[in-house]
Amino acid sequence: MTHVTTAELDAALPDILAAPEHGQVEILCRRPDFSQREFCDSLKVTVARGIENERWLKHPWLTLPDGSPDPRIQISVLSKRVLDMCWRDRDNVLYPGDTIITDMDLGEENLPVGQQLQVGSAVLEVSDKFNNACAKWKKRHGRESYDWINRPEYRQHRLRGVLCKIAQDGAIRKGDQLLKI
Repeated sequence: MTHVTTAELDAALPDILAAPEHGQVEILCRRPDFSQREFCDSLKVTVARGIENERWLKHPWLTLPDGSPDPRIQISVLSKRVLDMCWRDRDNVLYPGDTIITDMDLGEENLPVGQQLQVGSAVLEVSDKFNNACAKWKKRHGRESYDWINRPEYRQHRLRGVLCKIAQDGAIRKGDQLLKI
């Protein structure tokens, strides 16, 4: 398998950074358990339980001091432009697992911490938790893309996506707009 190179990613950066201010849900995914992905037309989300039938409630990768799941990681939104660059072998490499894929500027200037997004009847709030990818990203999509995402000078662009908590219960559907409110 050939992973994307740093040179390819650097060449694509201007296009990635030119993404629009608002986006549309292009891919919607739930992770019922480890290494499981379900692509959906709609998802029900709640402040208390996260994504219906998703592993966040049972097996979060980040917890609060009391051991409960940290709400700052309930939803992950990834740029379609980054996904298209990094997820090359779609037949043999597992989808990264992000809830929403959109063509939208996910950088700090466009989406500061605390910014709320209306998506369908749900409201999401941009988290202060930085998504720096994980060992699985590095293995599946290559060390060069992992290192590129985590370059200190690129941190404000949130190239691995933005993490959000659910601020208002609702339903999110494929095709819904992500609108800043």
